[in-house]
Order: sequence, then C-alpha cells, then structure tokens
Amino acid sequence: MDARAVTRSPGSLAVATRQEESVTVLTVQGVLDDGNSATLRESIVKATAEEPSPVIVDVSGLTTPDESAWSTLTGARWQLGRADVPIVLVCTNRATREVISRSEVASLMPVYSTEKSAIKALTRLTRRSIRCADSKLPADLNSLRESRRLVREWLTAWSQSTLIPVALVVVNVFVENVLEHTGSVPMMRVEADGETAIIAVSDGSSTPAVRLQSPESGVDVSGLAIVDALVRAWGSTPTASGKTVWALIGPESQL
Repeated sequence: MDARAVTRSPGSLAVATRQEESVTVLTVQGVLDDGNSATLRESIVKATAEEPSPVIVDVSGLTTPDESAWSTLTGARWQLGRADVPIVLVCTNRATREVISRSEVASLMPVYSTEKSAIKALTRLTRRSIRCADSKLPADLNSLRESRRLVREWLTAWSQSTLIPVALVVVNVFVENVLEHTGSVPMMRVEADGETAIIAVSDGSSTPAVRLQSPESGVDVSGLAIVDALVRAWGSTPTASGKTVWALIGPESQL
C-alpha cells in the first residue's frame, strides 16, 4: 500500500489517494455538494491521468444533501475521455449503496460493498474490448445529419447494427438540444462494449439537460422523454467545460 496524497476542497471534502495491487484507490470523506464537486471530479481525473490504471472510488464516508450530486462521479469519466480505464465505486453503507444503484451513475460506475469485491470486478472489466470514436460536430443544423451518419457508420463497423435505430433517435435528440439551447459546438462520443453502446454528446453549457412539460397540458413534450422511454439509462453530467448528456443502449432498446 502506497499512501500518496490527501486533497481537501474549500468545503468539507477530503480525497486520499493510494495504490493497491496496481489499482488506484481514492477514499473520499465529507459532504459532496455543488461547491466542492469539481474537487472530487478533478481528483479522479488526476489519478487516472498520472497513471492510467483502474480506479476505485471509496465513497463510504461521503454524504450528499441531494441524490443528484452523485452524478459528479460520472462527470469524471467523461472528462477523462478514456473508456479503457474502468472506474468503480465502493460503499460499505447499504442504504447509500442502494441509492447509487438506483441512479444512472451505476450504469457507468458499478458500486460494490467491499474493496476486495471491487478489485475482483476490475479484473474482469479490464479484459473488456471497448470500441470508441469521437467527433467534433459543426454548430449548425448540418451536425444533425452528420451525427446520424457517423453513428450508423461506427455501429455497423463494430457489428452493432441492431442498436442503430435507437442510437439514431438518441443522438438526434442530444445534438438538437445542444444547437437549440446552448449555442455550443457539439462533441459526440460513441462507445460499444459487447451488446451495449453509449451515445454521449458534450457541450459548453453547465445547465443540465432536463425533460420539459407543456405549460398548457402538463404533458412531457421534450425529446428526452423519448430517450428515457427507449434506453436503459441516461444522464446529464457536469464536467469542467460544461456538461455531457449520455445514454446507455442495450439489446432491449427497440423502437
């Protein structure tokens, strides 16, 4: 065991880093909120950047005033930009673990009850064959057609053609939202792992993507309502430069 450093945020958050069996372990303690979430995100990114080994984030000593704060953890994953570096969570508190498991966070960062079980899982996760592709899209309507073309091209090349219909709907909604609501350049990322795929689009706005209701009828009229109905999980995650909106598609995701 190699103790490295303890990072403290202006708020009551401390992140200790050590190396254990070729795995970087971050032990986080304190209260996670909007004021210090960037500290945690940057600590995870720094740990993986310095030595691209699997990462365990022990959140057993971490509390949040709002369940949505857990999305900070997935923000580190998108900011890192490397799907080949698995990140998993450890939480010895059963109630908190269940909260995380119910959230979209667990779709990208599975949570385990002990460090031993997490290390065992990482052994399996590091053997995965993950295909990834990225593209910077134009900040105009041409990006809608281009994003669909690229998604179709990539998933076909990766033998994931059954996921294409839903993936095209998802990427169209995400890119359209960026163009309509942020004025940013859409940054698209697609990952494929076995039978699943992840569609992610990043932009420069920190405003989270949310489902909207019609003021007249109260009916959800947003494209995200369609995404929610089609995919296994989705989320809007803050990053250092804005946010990433992502969706996990599985074989059950059908039109």
